Amino acid sequence: MEAITFRLAEIELAGLANFSLSAPIENNKPVLLFLHGWQDNAATFSTLWQRLDADFNLVAIDLPGHGLSQSRSEDNYYHFFDYIDDLHQVILQLPVKSVCLVGHSLGAIISSCYCAAYPEHVERLILIEGLAPVVEEPALAVQRLKQGLKSRQQYRKQRERRKARAMVSFDEALQLRANVNGLPTACLVSVVERATVERDGKWYWRHDHRLRCDSLYRMTLSQAQAIMSSIEVPIYSIVGSHGFPILRDNPQQKYGIKQFSQVVVAGGHHCHLEQPDVVSDCIQGFISPQRD
Repeated sequence: MEAITFRLAEIELAGLANFSLSAPIENNKPVLLFLHGWQDNAATFSTLWQRLDADFNLVAIDLPGHGLSQSRSEDNYYHFFDYIDDLHQVILQLPVKSVCLVGHSLGAIISSCYCAAYPEHVERLILIEGLAPVVEEPALAVQRLKQGLKSRQQYRKQRERRKARAMVSFDEALQLRANVNGLPTACLVSVVERATVERDGKWYWRHDHRLRCDSLYRMTLSQAQAIMSSIEVPIYSIVGSHGFPILRDNPQQKYGIKQFSQVVVAGGHHCHLEQPDVVSDCIQGFISPQRD
């Protein structure tokens, strides 16, 4: 995978690909576009790429404020819907008209919403430990708004201190991340390498701390159902046996999804890091037989 850059209208996004963006794709291999989760980066899929490289055209991005991508401007925050716009701008720069989207967690939700809005650009959805927009009851709208605004104010008070927070070594950063995710450090080396920067002998997280600000708004269940039930392409859900239980609670009926299948693999929310052989086999098995 080679480093690439997507120049969007307001921001530049870093990425990785095993094909050139500047020339037509001459092979007939499917194009898989990978979208990572919150406070992750493109390297979360690196062990999958090693197993899929021979059979697929692969491309991945760091979302704004993550990994090596630029942060949003100082007068902006990370609204969920803006990620869908970012994705659209990326897809329009690819040398193909449509892709298979592979999303983990937040990346899975972005993928679902994008597919609902632009079905002509998506062939299939592969959603790892993520599915539909996060929802809340309408009665919680004011509480959600207030909580989101308070989190922004808290960020403004603490941003200088947060920017200055350092770790003494890469190993410290790696262990911190492993503790948060409940994973062995060996699973996270590539992710943490892309998530950190070394300056003057100390290590710092690259991600924009505004990512931790709460949302001002969340959809209702009926809105999420309208989005998910409109998706025409096949959806393949890969979930961990110890991941989020709600993802295994009959989502096809809950959201009225037309074409849906699900597989449970051993592991938690980052099951693709814990079981790369199994998850890559699942992806290959889902896409290849349906390809002409």
